[in-house]
Amino acid sequence: MSTWLEAFTQVEALETAELDGALVAQMQASAGGTQMGRVNFYTPTFKAYATTEISGCGKSAWPAVSITGAECKLQCDHCKAKILEPMIPARTPDELWRVVNEQVGAGAQGMLLTGGSNHRNEVEYDAYYGTIRRIKDQFPQFRIALHTALVSHDIARRMEDSGIDAAMMDVIGAQETITQVYHLKRTVDDFERSLEYLVASRMRVVPHIVLGLHYGRFLGEDNALEIVARHLPTALVLVVVMPFYAPQKRPFVTPDSHEVGRFFLRARQALPGLPILLGCARPPGRAKQEIDSYAVMAGLNGLAHPADGVVELAARLMRDVRVTPACCSIAVGDEVMALDTDQSGLQVDVARIMAMERRRATGRLAGISVVTENAGGCH
Repeated sequence: MSTWLEAFTQVEALETAELDGALVAQMQASAGGTQMGRVNFYTPTFKAYATTEISGCGKSAWPAVSITGAECKLQCDHCKAKILEPMIPARTPDELWRVVNEQVGAGAQGMLLTGGSNHRNEVEYDAYYGTIRRIKDQFPQFRIALHTALVSHDIARRMEDSGIDAAMMDVIGAQETITQVYHLKRTVDDFERSLEYLVASRMRVVPHIVLGLHYGRFLGEDNALEIVARHLPTALVLVVVMPFYAPQKRPFVTPDSHEVGRFFLRARQALPGLPILLGCARPPGRAKQEIDSYAVMAGLNGLAHPADGVVELAARLMRDVRVTPACCSIAVGDEVMALDTDQSGLQVDVARIMAMERRRATGRLAGISVVTENAGGCH
């Protein structure tokens, strides 16, 4: 077999990206010459998405809903609540019930439920738990992934009793980041305790680590990884900070993609049996190409919104490919909750990839196996 770096250079869609050859060799050596297994590519339908390799289903199978609309008290330096703006608002329990009924009627399989935080980094769901329970009783197959923020033991239990399928929270490992970026008077221990309370429940727990959260620089990520390793949730999602909304007086730099790749490898080695996924958020352009390539090579289990060419790269590295229109936090190992009905709504356009490659160099993809999903859920 050729080296992974050679395989990477054969993907024309990635020709503008540059990888660290020593890091790629380290990743290949870490794999030990064995196949890394399946890689799931997720295309959350609250965001328009298409590449030459895969295309999204027109239906909003996994909408994102905010109980505060676009409002958030924290106004963190990396976000400024902008991430909430495109979400469906549901500012009252009755409105949430109406939104869910509309979305189920339109074919939705589940939703991401979130909202802006108060000044203690808590999303105030108290009035909504009864409605969430009603939704789960009325639509038991409808999946709900909840952004929890920080929780107490009692709040974690209330979330569990409401029927939440997957609980998500950011794990921050540096006090400076909590204080300066999040504007919070909370501690790293508060984040660890919240994760501990969630993991003690029956919910699937999928924490997030935001790489480069301290103004684009790495600071507490490895400590956050150690926190996750101590509590072993269901899966881990990694995202890379996108500094589009940073204030001019406190600018972010774009995180170094090679440093991101090195963290991917450390995470994979530290959590060998835990599903690790690359979430939606990461810088665009060349940085995304490099980050996504490293994610595939490091052995991450899934990527949301892969860069063009990354599906082909995964195939060249002999990884089985599967695609589903779901929030990646719903993924649990090889079982993707969104695929319980086996209707992914997406296809890997292998024929197009093959045709393009044959035009460039006949036979270069011969023998590469890609597993495709039936698009029965999208008409």
